[in-house]
Amino acid sequence: MEIKQISEHIWSLKTWMIVPIHVWVVKEEDGVTLVDAGIGMMGKGILKFINGLDAGPLKRIVLTHGHPDHVGALKSILKETEVPVYVHSNEIPYMEGKKAYPGRKKPSANVSENLAQPLMEDETGKLNKIGNLEPYWTPGHAPGHVVYYQPEDGVLLAGDLFTSKNEKLYRPMPMFTYDMEEAVRSSQIVGELKPKRLEVCHGKAVLNPADHLDQYIQETTKTYSIKEENVFKG
Repeated sequence: MEIKQISEHIWSLKTWMIVPIHVWVVKEEDGVTLVDAGIGMMGKGILKFINGLDAGPLKRIVLTHGHPDHVGALKSILKETEVPVYVHSNEIPYMEGKKAYPGRKKPSANVSENLAQPLMEDETGKLNKIGNLEPYWTPGHAPGHVVYYQPEDGVLLAGDLFTSKNEKLYRPMPMFTYDMEEAVRSSQIVGELKPKRLEVCHGKAVLNPADHLDQYIQETTKTYSIKEENVFKG
């Protein structure tokens, strides 16, 4: 597993399974937050790294969504250390196998029932901060997809909202994205936050991604024949 410190408080842990798979370790005031849990073979390496980081214990795991390559190591990690797991409430029935993911014929239980709990929301539906991370609901790739922004470092951990190509924003994997129009609409969080660095699960980091967000939106809407007014509607 390849480990790289990408900012003052964040480390990227990467392995390969046809494509690169990243998870992220975030140093917090009370210990460590793990963002996504990759595939099963990553579990021991993730815990070994956290234990050797001298940043305190693993305190929580937050998920961008519940697809198998983002939850695979949960079982082995939780066997060693019991910590809460958080995900958007919309994602829970799909990852628990109670509903089939949109575009899939059959449901698939990627985690056991009640393993994960919903991210907390305020009265307006805005997701509450968790640790030092700001979560934002970004559906399209998955119904409960969430990105996590670390404002102190200016890093957006974007999961599968995008992939990357030539170190620029690129569309999420079409085979696993149920609504590309919705995903493009969700991509506008980049323009709102203007992060210094954007990390994706499958691909290389993108620096100053807001600088070429318009190009990404134009190319993706053209490729998928998406009407511009649908992308930019409120």
